Order: sequence, then C-alpha cells, then structure tokens
Amino acid sequence: MDYATKKPFLNLDFANVTTTELTGESVFAYGGKGHPKRMSFAGERGGTITIETQIQTVKLWQLITGGEVTKSAKFVTRVEAVTDDAGAALTLADTPTPGSVAVYAYGDDCGTALPCTVSGKTVTLETALTGGANVIVYYMREVADGVERINIKSTSFPKNFIVYGDTVMKTEDDALLPYKLTAYKVAPQSNLSLSFSNSGDPGSITITADLLADEDDNILDLILIEE
Repeated sequence: MDYATKKPFLNLDFANVTTTELTGESVFAYGGKGHPKRMSFAGERGGTITIETQIQTVKLWQLITGGEVTKSAKFVTRVEAVTDDAGAALTLADTPTPGSVAVYAYGDDCGTALPCTVSGKTVTLETALTGGANVIVYYMREVADGVERINIKSTSFPKNFIVYGDTVMKTEDDALLPYKLTAYKVAPQSNLSLSFSNSGDPGSITITADLLADEDDNILDLILIEE
C-alpha cells in the first residue's frame, strides 16, 4: 500500500521467497580494571525486507524505481523486406516516425544506407535495385495502443510503502496456522537487475527494501493466528 495515501498499490501474490532481517546497533559503557563492558545501549533499529519473484510486471518495476508509467512508446524496428517488381519501392507494416528510415542491401546490413524517400508506409529508393531484391530496413515505430512504458529518469525515486504479507506456519501436529506480517514503512532500494536468457529459463528479480519506523515508531508486526 502507498504509505502516503494508504491506498493499495500492488497485489504481489506471485512472490516466491520473502526474507525479513531486523538490525540494531549496540554501544557500551565501560568501567573498571581491564576496561570491561558494564552497560549496553541499543539503538538504530531497522532492517530489510527482501522479496524474490520470477514473475515481473510494469507495476513491480514502478515500485522499485519510482518511474512514471505511460501508455505510449517509441522503439526501433528491424525488418527484412522485398522491393516491388521494379525494384524501386517497398511497403512497411507500420508508419515510421519522420526521418527514422534507413535501408540497406541484404548483404550489407548496417553498412552503406540506400538513399530513399518515405511517404506513409511506402519507401521509395532513389536508385532502383533488381526487381524483388531483398533489403533490410530500420525505422522507429510509435505505439499508443495496448502498451505500457515505464520511464526511469535520474530524478526518479521510489515511494515509501506499507507491506502486508501472509503465509502459513506448520505446527508439530501438522496444523497450518495463518501467519501475517506487517512492515509499517518500507523504502525500496533503487537497485534493479533484469536478466534475459535464450535458454528459456525464467529470470528472477529481487526487491530489497529498508525497514523504517512510522510516525508511531512501529517497524514490524509478526502475527500468528491460532485457529
């Protein structure tokens, strides 16, 4: 839940592992021969909560990064196309953004660009090739339907959140008891590692957030319900 508004932000019911670590610092007063420790003082209460998941969503990335989500995106597209019978023109599947089209001969990918003009989806070469020649085309495509884009800037910072978690704990009698966790104020660390593999293995992502104290000095609740 968003800490400021207390509104639900993300139902992260696909987490695999959640680890909570509490930390504190101890200092001591010393006295007497041999400089022994006589009194201890505890402070700097805090810790971290770590969530691991193999399922990723744009909302999850937004939680970690504080980036802004929009409904439009622009990105480069590479296609292999065939010129018309005259070898002078070809038609793209999308309308490219102005000035973004680059055409190359099939055997000269990213080499010497072929001069061309663009009108809508039609690309016309200034010098015709052999009819039905293969070419490679790069262009920028803009999408504004069915897309989510998260824009992360140098000035993007994640919000603070309240985390409510639930699982079960097993007793010696094989009873499963509801176990609840409340982290009153967490600050996600802005570290995000995205890995992509061509072997088909699912990637994983780890969210690490610092445990802070709220306005009532609450940090964490651990609740076991004996039903």
